[in-house]
Amino acid sequence: MIYRKIANANTPEHLDLNLSVITFGAWATGGWMWGGTERKESVKAIQASYDAGVTSIDTAPVYGMGLSEEIVSEAIKGIPRDKVQILTKYGMRWDLAKGDLAMHSKDNEGNEIDIYKFAAKQSIIQECEDSLRRLGTDYIDLYQIHWHDKTTPIEETMEAVSQLIKEGKVRYAGVCNYDANLMREASQYIQLASDQVPFSMVRRDIEKELVPYCIEHDKAILAYSPLQRGLLTGKMNPGHAFAKDDNRSALHYFSDENLKRVNSFLDQLKPLADEKNATISQLVLRWTVEQPGITIALVGARDAQQALQNAAAMDFDLTTDEINWINGHLNELTLIQ
Repeated sequence: MIYRKIANANTPEHLDLNLSVITFGAWATGGWMWGGTERKESVKAIQASYDAGVTSIDTAPVYGMGLSEEIVSEAIKGIPRDKVQILTKYGMRWDLAKGDLAMHSKDNEGNEIDIYKFAAKQSIIQECEDSLRRLGTDYIDLYQIHWHDKTTPIEETMEAVSQLIKEGKVRYAGVCNYDANLMREASQYIQLASDQVPFSMVRRDIEKELVPYCIEHDKAILAYSPLQRGLLTGKMNPGHAFAKDDNRSALHYFSDENLKRVNSFLDQLKPLADEKNATISQLVLRWTVEQPGITIALVGARDAQQALQNAAAMDFDLTTDEINWINGHLNELTLIQ
């Protein structure tokens, strides 16, 4: 496994935060929006990842309404706390009707719920306490606002996180789904370590403004959905049947025509994957973390086998010529919106 520093270069060495380049993404672990979850298999997946060198785990309260954080806690029991990095989030409330309504959804029991983006100071303080309890720890390595809350001044939000850092409950502050302008504003009030944003071979919009900003200001980019929620595995074919509560069925990426086009592109990559003794998914992940500005990739796993396959994406290298060859084929791929 490869490890990369995500805190600013001017951070004292003894305060470094190094994350595994493949970080375990625990969204699906919570089951929410993924068609449920199997707790025992999820625990085994996280433990297998750790054994393979994946020491970093990214979760959030809203993933299963607390379930993901609880599963993470169960999985890391017995691991020395300083040997694992816990990344979680705040600012998405399903139990409080305040802030900016994000979506109507259902919990894992099928009950109707409303999710709000809410990042007021006292709410964040309470969320942190709840996360610490569910995670079974007394500090969070990286605490990230999940989505921008238009109803709360960014200054107030970052003031709350600064307080948590002073209290020792949080080590570093991060953001998620922020564009360059929001990062500029937030950076006036706190030292940000990172921005967690969607990035994949078929979703590269951050390359225009956010990537140059983060490179210039020494901010890490944590890329989520690098396999585009399974699209780039080569295992999904036209006519794929999604579970009833799996929201991927409504996304344009998974239309039959786009599945056909993506699979044709992935077929072109297969000879290189075979040469590396790698799967298509592993080749895609390796390409992802070699892109300018991309620090780590967050990847989920339903079971231990998937977890080990994800970790093995760091077991081979890609040359500049090979990356350019992949990019040449990628530039010819267009998806229907």
